[in-house]
Amino acid sequence: MELPSLKRALSRARHAAVGAAIGAALGGLVSRNAASSGAALGGLIGATIGEKRVGVESRVKEVTEKRQSTDSD
Repeated sequence: MELPSLKRALSRARHAAVGAAIGAALGGLVSRNAASSGAALGGLIGATIGEKRVGVESRVKEVTEKRQSTDSD
């Protein structure tokens, strides 16, 4: 079983990498400097999304478990 902090870190890293790649690709259409800036911004946005996504998933899981335990009572 993964620790919540490990799961959050992995999600943040995965989304940051994808965001950086997308940002670099879009910025690369403009110039080399824009590619670097786009990668930095994309990584930051991706990490933020990864952090929030894990938080939402854990909340949904908690609510689902509560409903299942309430339904079985």
